Amino acid sequence: MQVTETLNDGLKRGYDIVIPAGELDAKVDQKLKEAQPDIEMKGFRKGKVPMPLLKKQYGERLLGEVMQETIDGAMNEHFEKSGDRPAMQPDVKMTNEDWKVGDDVNVAMSYEALPAIPEVDLSDLKLEKMVVKADDAAVDEALGNLAENAQNFEDRKKGSKAKDGDQVVIDFVGSVDGEEFEGGSAEDYPLVLGSNSFIPGFEDQLVGVKADEEKSVNVTFPAEYGAENLAGKDAVFACKVKAVKEPKPAEIDDELAKKFGAEDLAALKTQITERLEAEYAGAARAVQKRSLLDALDGKVSFDLPPSLVDAEADQIAHQLWHDENPDVEGHDHDKIEPTDEHKDLAARRVRLGLLLAELGQKAEVEVTDAEMTQAIMNQARQYPGQERQFFEFVQQNAQMQQQLRAPLFEDKVVDYVFELAKVTEKTVSKDDLQKAVDALEEA
Repeated sequence: MQVTETLNDGLKRGYDIVIPAGELDAKVDQKLKEAQPDIEMKGFRKGKVPMPLLKKQYGERLLGEVMQETIDGAMNEHFEKSGDRPAMQPDVKMTNEDWKVGDDVNVAMSYEALPAIPEVDLSDLKLEKMVVKADDAAVDEALGNLAENAQNFEDRKKGSKAKDGDQVVIDFVGSVDGEEFEGGSAEDYPLVLGSNSFIPGFEDQLVGVKADEEKSVNVTFPAEYGAENLAGKDAVFACKVKAVKEPKPAEIDDELAKKFGAEDLAALKTQITERLEAEYAGAARAVQKRSLLDALDGKVSFDLPPSLVDAEADQIAHQLWHDENPDVEGHDHDKIEPTDEHKDLAARRVRLGLLLAELGQKAEVEVTDAEMTQAIMNQARQYPGQERQFFEFVQQNAQMQQQLRAPLFEDKVVDYVFELAKVTEKTVSKDDLQKAVDALEEA
């Protein structure tokens, strides 16, 4: 096998590979010899089929397999000898399009090599870690929110009109063109006005009703409504209001605590304090991570594979376009051309991604099976009722596994760097932390 370099420009590489026909023929013969003892053919005993006959019967089929194996082997051998790591899948194609059995195979291989990553002294990195304690005011605010979410409803004074946010207890019967329809009626139904849990326009028409009042509610089912027989149809709901109730926040006491799984109010406050400080720590880590990435970005400079940068810039431009056009769900739109700003951001991401990958590899950072399983389970919760199918999909999809593994690996490398850097803690207020987080989103 002959390998000739045709391109060596920056990170771009090109090679012509010639695989002699004799080498391919010898590998086909070897495969046939290995399989011969198990082959049966009419007129011959098992394992006694002559090689010429085997080659005539199976040789051409095996030749394609051998060609692919040989080309793959040549590529692997090249990367082992050269030390190159391709940034993306190499482009490989046969160049003698008029090839026929008995000819040498000529292959052109091109790729962009990953750059050599310079050594970085992590010990001289100076980082600040923001620390926020959950004060009484924050705990009280959280308690108030819990009490509001656990609110009860009490009957309003007789004759009072229902307001937005009130609960009305109703009997209702729905009809379309004078005919009642299945699922369109209920008794003693507690409906919170403004909850948007009913058809658009339904709840608005009940604002102002009183207990014991009867009300006809006229609505139009949405065109995309789940039941085809009702989609886009005008309907009338005959409603009888049986009670009008106003919301009353729950008392902040031991009973409230028990509703949220705590033994008493003191235990609930402790849980809230721990949860708040965990949230603060997560936000502070994001700020610290950005500071780390900024510091690393200023420390290193090396050539970047254009294909990686272009792919990342396309992805950034595409994602931002969808963020600005949330109504467009599909991807059958025109190509979104990246701007210079997108390309600069892409270059930063690729540079830092390669650096973190190098640091993680040298530090032997690994994502464990348990960590991957937990990540898949967390993702699966976004698909209620389909968790098992999602889990199986990820197990069979290497690309999806990589998408889940990449952020886990990055976070573990970041934690590794934090341990080596000089980190000083600074106690700040919740507002100061929020300003720092807001600054991240604006950057």
